[in-house]
Amino acid sequence: MASTRLGDCDGPAILSYGFRPFFLFGALYAGLSMILWLPQFDGELELATLFAPVDWHIHELLFGYLGAVVTGFLFTAVPNWTGRMPIRGTPLLILFVLWAAGRLAVTFSAHIGWAIAMAIDVAFLGAVAVIVAREIFAGSNWRNLKVLAPLVLLLVANIGFHIEAHHTGVSDFSRRLALAVPVMLIMLIGGRIVPSFTRNWLVRENPGRLPAPFDRFDLAVMAATVAALGVWVAVPFGAFTGVALALSGVLQTMRLSRWAADRAWREPLIFMLHIGYAFIPLGLALLAVSQFLPGIPPLAGVHALGAGAIGTMTLTVMVRATLGHTGREMRASVVLKLLFACVLISPAARIAEALGIGASSTLLQVSAIAWFIAFTGFGVVFAPAVFRHRANAAAPST
Repeated sequence: MASTRLGDCDGPAILSYGFRPFFLFGALYAGLSMILWLPQFDGELELATLFAPVDWHIHELLFGYLGAVVTGFLFTAVPNWTGRMPIRGTPLLILFVLWAAGRLAVTFSAHIGWAIAMAIDVAFLGAVAVIVAREIFAGSNWRNLKVLAPLVLLLVANIGFHIEAHHTGVSDFSRRLALAVPVMLIMLIGGRIVPSFTRNWLVRENPGRLPAPFDRFDLAVMAATVAALGVWVAVPFGAFTGVALALSGVLQTMRLSRWAADRAWREPLIFMLHIGYAFIPLGLALLAVSQFLPGIPPLAGVHALGAGAIGTMTLTVMVRATLGHTGREMRASVVLKLLFACVLISPAARIAEALGIGASSTLLQVSAIAWFIAFTGFGVVFAPAVFRHRANAAAPST
């Protein structure tokens, strides 16, 4: 991948690269929104939002937090893909303010109305999609046009979420689409970086068997999974849906097994990517089994994909990218290992609660607290670095 030179940047360091504001404040918002969710769930807190409590929770994690992280990643990766200068300074500040305005608009939609809240909220992802498309076209980087499809689908899901929640009182189709899209992104981008980072580390630290290169098998697995997720989004219950999900789960397990995770377990910054990806076949399997066994609720699979795959993958990618782009040693400190442990405890506790294993209220609290520590901890650990300029102006490849 091409390396982009930043040149001199006289403005604040926080606005010099997309990952800085969006990773930091996205992570802090992930922690805050989870802390606000539990009292809503228990009926002890009522926000001034038109969304039902569960819809606010889902929306703000999938469009609020995830929207920020995807933007931070793309605004950092696209310049490396295209060789063009990154979005920074005032344009980046405007986009960040637009993201923050969306969070406020959704949370206080009871005061401004659902239509205005929707317009403010979806404007952010719309602007991001336009900018990413412009950069890819301007850089003639046609091979990465495929990242636009999930981004546009996420925008469509957000629009649908607002409309569906307004007209029916709760989201349904749109919440499944909103979950399926980031899983597609993880398959696409994670399928690139997990074997690539693993290969680089193994070549340097543990020579021997390497991850299999991307080939037609990967394409077949991705196509089968996209099809299965499409069936699940359209028809969430049924034997055909269960079979499609089960098949895609098996194929995803086979795909992951080709990336030599067993040879990279000693490096947390690598192995966590494998664990994060492993939540995809686990989530697909749990969703599949729920179609045939009434004792297995779909919520277990949903949280494996959401808190598990999305939470673990995004936190690990944020840690790696922030370490690399701020010139820090690519090493998992004791504190980072603690954050990684928390981001795994959170989905484990939530899945266990959905399956009825243990005390429900205790597991929900453990899951929420672990999530809060993981993402707020990321903000606390990396805030000093993202507010400081990198000594070397050359940005590493992403």
